[in-house]
Amino acid sequence: MLNTTFFPDSVPPRPTGRYAHIILLRETDSYALFQTDGELNTARVHAGVAQTDMLTRITIFKRKQTTPERLIGRELLRRYGFISAEQAPEGKERKSDDRGVLIDRAGLPICDYNVEFCKQCPDCIMYGFAIGDAGSEKSKVYTDTAYSLSAFDVSHEAFTLNAPYEGGTMSRKGEVTSRINEQDHVRPQTLFPAVITVRDPSVPLFLYVLNNVLRTRRYGAQTTRTGTMTNHVLGIVLADGEIFSNLHFTQRIYDYLAERSMLDPVQPIAVDAALSAAREVAAVLVKEDQVAVSQHLRGEELGGFLAEFSGRIRDEAGMRELLQAAARDSAAYHSAYIQKKGKK
Repeated sequence: MLNTTFFPDSVPPRPTGRYAHIILLRETDSYALFQTDGELNTARVHAGVAQTDMLTRITIFKRKQTTPERLIGRELLRRYGFISAEQAPEGKERKSDDRGVLIDRAGLPICDYNVEFCKQCPDCIMYGFAIGDAGSEKSKVYTDTAYSLSAFDVSHEAFTLNAPYEGGTMSRKGEVTSRINEQDHVRPQTLFPAVITVRDPSVPLFLYVLNNVLRTRRYGAQTTRTGTMTNHVLGIVLADGEIFSNLHFTQRIYDYLAERSMLDPVQPIAVDAALSAAREVAAVLVKEDQVAVSQHLRGEELGGFLAEFSGRIRDEAGMRELLQAAARDSAAYHSAYIQKKGKK
């Protein structure tokens, strides 16, 4: 169902105008934290394009979206034996293969996140890396700041947090602890329209990124206790350029709902209504954009494709096959364009 002829056979060294977009509606399933310096990230923007009133929206910055998805992919690469689970060693313990890639005792590439990247696995090639003078690779996965569809006032809630002693009380030996804090959280069922753009991927590498999006369940701070989220995939667009931004997408959905009197200033936006509106708006925006669209996979075709893809990767053999194909394409890119640079 996906037009695989659109994708290059191998990742090219320079942009060739093949953009695969994943259109999403991110929905918080529990209380989440998207914060900097102890406060929720917000932006003051117009409510819509036609609705020009100013609105404060909760924002999710790029790295708060891509990092959890990236780490899920790296987790799978370790699980199926494509990169090592070891940290980068120092001194005499360091050993490299004939390509100059650091390896462990079993011969697996060591890719130590934000410490020493291997520069040849699917994560490094698709999401990029920077190693100072040792080289860098620009990310081929573009993700912009996402904005909440609803206003800040109805999208957040303040909680008082405490850290009791083992006895369950806040006092010990007659002294009361000061470990009490108040923190704003994003409410469940807060919606964040988003577009992920993948530039010039091979088919396996695009599916690798898509799988990371579908599998990631936790975003933001304190991810072991909260922050669960569902990524509703609304469409896949293959085009020769980038399509609409997250903010414009959000504002147009807001206009759509406002025109139909489907917004309540004191109540959360109904998820089903927002999903329906987002599908309708996305179809209109794709037609409005000044790009040549090779395919817009949506509706029943999208549902069939995602069902088939999900069925394949639920099986360990299918997951291994996908990762093996992605690892092969990323290693080929490394050999052709990164390893050569290191030899000069």
